[in-house]
Parts: sequence; structure tokens; C-alpha cells
Amino acid sequence: MSDESRVPFETEPASLETLPAPLEMRPARSVSLFWRTFFFLSLLLIGCTVAWLQTYRSLEYEPRALQSANQLASLVNLSRAALVHSDAIARVSLIKTLANEEDLRIAPREPTDTFRLYNVDALSRNVSEQLRARLGPDTLVAREVNSVPGLWIGFTIDDDPYWLLTDPSRIGAVTGTTWLIWLGTAALLSLTGAAVIAGLINRPLKKLSFAAGRVREGDFDASQLNEAVATSEIREVNIGFNRMAQRLSKIEQDRALMLAGISHDLRTPLARLRLETELSVSDAAAREHMAADIDQVNAIIDKFLDYARPDHATPERVNLNQIIDAAIFSTGQDPSTHITTHIPANTVVMGDAVELQRVFTNLIENANRYGRNPQTGIVRIDIAAKSKDDAVLVKLRDHGNGVAPDQLKQLTQPFFRGDVSRSAATGTGLGLAIVERAISRMGGRFALANSSTGGLAAHMKLVRAPN
Repeated sequence: MSDESRVPFETEPASLETLPAPLEMRPARSVSLFWRTFFFLSLLLIGCTVAWLQTYRSLEYEPRALQSANQLASLVNLSRAALVHSDAIARVSLIKTLANEEDLRIAPREPTDTFRLYNVDALSRNVSEQLRARLGPDTLVAREVNSVPGLWIGFTIDDDPYWLLTDPSRIGAVTGTTWLIWLGTAALLSLTGAAVIAGLINRPLKKLSFAAGRVREGDFDASQLNEAVATSEIREVNIGFNRMAQRLSKIEQDRALMLAGISHDLRTPLARLRLETELSVSDAAAREHMAADIDQVNAIIDKFLDYARPDHATPERVNLNQIIDAAIFSTGQDPSTHITTHIPANTVVMGDAVELQRVFTNLIENANRYGRNPQTGIVRIDIAAKSKDDAVLVKLRDHGNGVAPDQLKQLTQPFFRGDVSRSAATGTGLGLAIVERAISRMGGRFALANSSTGGLAAHMKLVRAPN
């Protein structure tokens, strides 16, 4: 029944590696709500900071120009008054003192002097105009005289022209480096604040998402949210979610209890019918048919109970080789059924052993029922597996007629039965739905596809057990 030679998956074009995800379709590119909120808050805060800096710079020019012009005009007037009211000897000493202590240099202005006006930006032009208004229209403000850079102010003392040289930083605007430091500090504070605000906004949503995931998995006890939070809107959402989870839990409990009760109530009369059939029906053929009908009713009850199992399970290490061998053994030794396996030795997955055996039993029974070759009447079933990254890919296929492509997605829907042209057999329509639910509970994926060489192929992606 087993063959260690491996059949490569690449011989089949349809596999879990090429099929779209059958369970949760997610967009190719998605951004979490935290980063979305953080981005927009950061954009808003940085934009406001830049606008504030530009507005401040625009409003700063006029006061700074006026203040700088007043200071320079006072400096020129004081220097002029000191030089006018001092004698020749004291004047030389005064000029040296101004140069050493105040960083002021006074020199005669010659007609041959070459200079460049101080008009590099709006602030310098404004300062020059303010100085001419205070010191006279013949006042010159230069940024370079005779190739010597600096802040040069040309003024007159008793009709004699002079230059006053001082430090340009006296009227210099705030440099670009300073603005960058301010902007960088503001941006850092803005980004930090945006991250904190986005985290506070998204924290209850993250808890709600986690609780919703637990409810989806059927773990209602771990899905309770805090109903005493300070924010009224979040509090109302938490209260509504908790009430919904409680109601769903009660519905789940009532469903399980109802199905258990139905199973118990039906199996007792079925057992009596079976006993009375064996004792009272003399016709062997009729007795056999009646017993088969009773067995079919029992099987239908089992299917309903399997489908109604809880949606959460604790995964454990399961040997896939043993599970498939047990499933093959449980389906019996039908001489018209040939099963070939290609499973690497000691393939271990994470799941529930009972659930996983039920999965393969259902798939083998489904293939045995619907996958019979119409020409030979033989059922050939191939089971192969291979490991890839942190998963184990399993494929189980028959060699029957396959299924119409438009019905593939519906085969895993409860109570749906495919085209009867595959077989005249009947069932509850829950077998493949039970398989899909069981695989999903174990954290895997399940998909169906027609094989390129005929028949239906079931593809499973199971979680590989860590070494």
C-alpha cells in the first residue's frame, strides 16, 4: 500500500502553490491602521511646523531690520560724536580702543575705494533703507570694500567721508543651520507625538481585532473586552462585542447540546429497529437492505456531529505516515480500490490526530464513492506529500471523471453535492465541508482542483512540526 518513491508535485499544474488562497483573501498590499494614522498625523504636524516656521521668518524680517538699523545708527552716531568732540591725540587712542574692544574700525573713505552694496537679501536691503533714513541719504552700506569683506557703513564727519567696519553678524538673519536644527527638533517631537497618539487610538482596535479572531476560532472565553474604559465610544463597542460573543457562545452550546440530544434520541430507536430487523424479517435480502438503511442513518448522524464540532483545537505533533495508514486501514480492503502513497518517512505535522484521521478517511471515502473509473470500474487513489519551508503539502487524487469547474468552489459548502454523473452514490453533502473546517481548525488550508490527467485532486497545506 505504500511506496517510498516520491511523485513530484510539479507533474500536476494545480497545487496549493498555484491556487489562490481559498479562505481569507487579503489585498496584495495592505497598511495597518497604526501606520496609516501615524503617517497622516505626522504629515499634519510636520506641515504645520513648516508653515509656522515660514510664517515666523516672514514676520521676523521687519522687526529684526528695524532693531538692527537702530543699533547700527546708534553705533555710527556715538562714534561720530566721540570723534568730533575729542582732540587729535585722544582721537587716535579712541579709534584704537574701538577697534580692540568693540571690534569697530574707522577709516577714511577715499574716492578710489571700490565697494559692493549690502543688498544680498530682503533683510539686508531693509536695513540699508532704514540706515539711510536715519543717517542721511548719502549713507552707504556695503558688504565689501577694496576686497575686504565685512559690514561697511559710509558716513561723514564735518563733510569728511569715513568708513565704519563692524561684524556682519550684528544684522545677520538666523542661518539655515539654525532653522534646520529647529525644524529637526520640531519634526522629531511631532513624530514622537504622532506615534504615541496613533498607538493610543489603535490599542483598543487591536484588542478588538484579537478578540474577534478568538471568537472566529470558537474561543469565546478569551474574547472578553474591558467594559470600564474611559472612552465612551470604545466602551459601547466593547459592551456590544461582549454581548455578541456571549450570545454566540450560548448558540454554540445550544447547537452542540441539541445535536447530542438528537443523536442520543435517534440512536436508541435505530438500535431497536436493527434488532427487530434481525429477528423479525425473514427475507435475507430485505433484512440486508434494511440494515444498510439503518447504517446509513447512523452515518448521517455521525456526519452532523462531526460538522458541529467546536472550531478550536489544541495542535500537537502528529506523524502523518501513521495517520494516513490508519485512515486507509479504516476504509477496509476493497479489491476494486487501489491506493498508492508517496509520503516521506517520519513526516510530522501540527494538528489533532483524531481530526486528521477523519479528514483522510472522508477524502478516501469520497474518492472511493465518486472517483471510480467509468471504463474499468477500478478506483485508483494517489496520496503524496512533500515538505516546503514551514509547511507540508499533501495531495490526494482519484482518477475518475472530475468535477465541472464551476462546481469546485461549491463542493466544500455544507449540504452541496456535486454532479451525480460522477457516481450514483448519495450522501449528506457534509464530507468535504467537514474536511475544510478540520484543516482550517489546525491552521492549514484546503483546496480542490481537477487533475490535468483526469480525476479530482484535494490539496492540503498543513503546518510542519518544528524539529
